[in-house]
Amino acid sequence: MEEDLKQEIEAIISQFKCPKDFKCYKSGFETLCKAKDIGLESFLVCLENDPRECKFSLYLELAYICECPLRVYIAKKLKK
Repeated sequence: MEEDLKQEIEAIISQFKCPKDFKCYKSGFETLCKAKDIGLESFLVCLENDPRECKFSLYLELAYICECPLRVYIAKKLKK
């Protein structure tokens, strides 16, 4: 991983607590929750089977959105 990318991710991680202990980052982004980028700047659509289990999901209108800053960054920057 490039050093500047690693520094950006570590800056994001330092700003909040993760109930899964940043498993996505520690796995080298191999273990990611299911989410889809639909072009919103700070959100993704959550595609998990039960999004209510995640503290970063929020129900809006007809779908759950993901508000996890790290997951959003991964989707936007790394396209994962």
